[in-house]
Amino acid sequence: MIQVLFLVLFAEGAVAFLLMLKIGPLRELVMKTLDQLKTGKGPATMKTLACTLAVIFLSSIVNILNIQKRGLKLGTVTPMDQVLWRTHVLEASLTGYILFLAFVIDRLHHYLCKLTNLKKTVISSRDEVEELQKEQLRFKEKEIKSSDEIRKLKDEISVLNEKLQKLKSDSDEQEKRAISAEAHVSALQKQCEELLLEYDRLLEDNQILQAQALGYRS
Repeated sequence: MIQVLFLVLFAEGAVAFLLMLKIGPLRELVMKTLDQLKTGKGPATMKTLACTLAVIFLSSIVNILNIQKRGLKLGTVTPMDQVLWRTHVLEASLTGYILFLAFVIDRLHHYLCKLTNLKKTVISSRDEVEELQKEQLRFKEKEIKSSDEIRKLKDEISVLNEKLQKLKSDSDEQEKRAISAEAHVSALQKQCEELLLEYDRLLEDNQILQAQALGYRS
């Protein structure tokens, strides 16, 4: 029994040492083994072993107390009781150390799992931050391009406004020319009408003169 307890204690010490120090791929191997022990029937088996060791520990404590009480009653401790007392003390110490190391290993495994998850979260967060920074740079580039395009559009709009003002001035000038041309045309029409009236008057005068000339001849 003592040899088995020593073997378990050394095994647990080695596992705790490998969990505390990263030696090549050994920590990952131990972590995977512990993960497998915590899945399926592993937790129930480990609880059963822990309860068994706790019973052995309590039994050793009770036997130690009984031997001490018997020694107090007798006033002396027999060699056999001394051997049993030392054996039970060793068993209680070994089982106590085993239970303590099992608790330490469980906590180390738990916190290492948390640490691994935190590292993964940090890496994913870092990737997300880098992606956000890239998107921000892209947005800034797009903003710069958009500002350049807006500036170009403003320049084009100003050029078009100048052209529009020029077209308006040309249109006003053409309208003025058209009005003056219409006035000139109306003036020419009046002049033409006056000339026609004068022509008709001259024709009448000519006819009268011709008629008078014919009367003189006759």
